[in-house]
Amino acid sequence: MKFTAYLLFLLLPLTAFCQDPMAAHYKIYNTAKNAPATLEDVINDMEKNDVLFFGEEHNDSTGHYLEAVLFKMLVAKYPAKTALSMEMFQTDCQTVLNEYLAGFIREKNLITEGRAWKNYKDYRPMVDAAKDNQVPVIAANAPARYTNMTTRVGLGDLQKLDATAKSWLPPLPIDTATGRYYDKFGEVMGGHGGPMHVYQSQNLWDATMGYSIAKFYKAHKDFKIMQVNGGFHSEEKLGTVAQLKKYAPKIKVMNVQAYADDNFDKPDWSKYAKFGDYIIITDPKLPKTF
Repeated sequence: MKFTAYLLFLLLPLTAFCQDPMAAHYKIYNTAKNAPATLEDVINDMEKNDVLFFGEEHNDSTGHYLEAVLFKMLVAKYPAKTALSMEMFQTDCQTVLNEYLAGFIREKNLITEGRAWKNYKDYRPMVDAAKDNQVPVIAANAPARYTNMTTRVGLGDLQKLDATAKSWLPPLPIDTATGRYYDKFGEVMGGHGGPMHVYQSQNLWDATMGYSIAKFYKAHKDFKIMQVNGGFHSEEKLGTVAQLKKYAPKIKVMNVQAYADDNFDKPDWSKYAKFGDYIIITDPKLPKTF
């Protein structure tokens, strides 16, 4: 049967109470134990962690289904002590997001004035679950105009912004990561790092998300936080994870990385072993969301 994303989301609330209708279309692996795992294993591991990073492929319908399931499971296990942090909303839209969660404004206003991503339908189940359960949602990402500014002229010019603009960013100056993350970025850019300003904008993106999580964590240390972002930002616990650890060195993080893999029937887990604490392989035959 060919499931559409809409059907998956209709079925989502039932997964906690009956057999998972998507169970045949994903596989989970615990890299520390070198063994298969379950969604329950992931949630149970949050007992000793503060933040769960879910690194997604933005158009993977199964990945979106699973991140929503995990979020609802986390809310159920830690009622009134869970928060959702999202790359998909920018820090200067936090007020709009809060107004939607409080029921003050309509979804159409959230989408337009909150500058929601074009595939907002993929994230609606999580946002609405947060709304229904009075769970705070962190608009974690840097405003796009400032990442664009950095791409054009570099990080240094952020110092010229006024106090309001700087309040939407992490403390300046922002550290530019070196080493493995820079090498990975170069690989993505086709074997060379590209203009340094482009890499600096990536670091602004990561640092803003890391700082957004750290601010919430320092004010709510008994909360469990789920951060959703594109996989590169949290793969190997580099990028956003590394920036978060700079702002909150004692914070405990686990990461789940999801990939649609053509070798779904016989996955080679060894090629993913270093990427995350848990690896999820999804069925590439299912339709993408865009």
